[in-house]
Amino acid sequence: NKCHYMLLRRFKKELEEALETEKARLESELRRFAKKDTRPTGDYDTVFPRFEGRTADQDENIDEVEEYEKLLGVEYALETRLKEVSEALERINTGDYGRCVKCKRAIPKESLRANPAATTCLKC
Repeated sequence: NKCHYMLLRRFKKELEEALETEKARLESELRRFAKKDTRPTGDYDTVFPRFEGRTADQDENIDEVEEYEKLLGVEYALETRLKEVSEALERINTGDYGRCVKCKRAIPKESLRANPAATTCLKC
């Protein structure tokens, strides 16, 4: 019925806005320490940290390497989530959003509310 359809449309719009907000937050976090790589879409490259104003001794070099390694892990996690969010937004545009990518059944609203980028139903 028409009322049910409007509720579903409103719910989908609410999740789309949540995804857009999360995408902007993820991109902002990535820009704090990484440069966007223009070749693969959604890819960032962590910038090697430079601790300015200090002499380059072995301890400082170790600090820089440790900071860089830590940021690589953060970059990977943020890029992975950004990819999931971007793919969910694409599924909204193609009309496939809210359907399990494996079995094509509807993903429960509770699952989508908990993770708007969910790709599978509870059974898959």
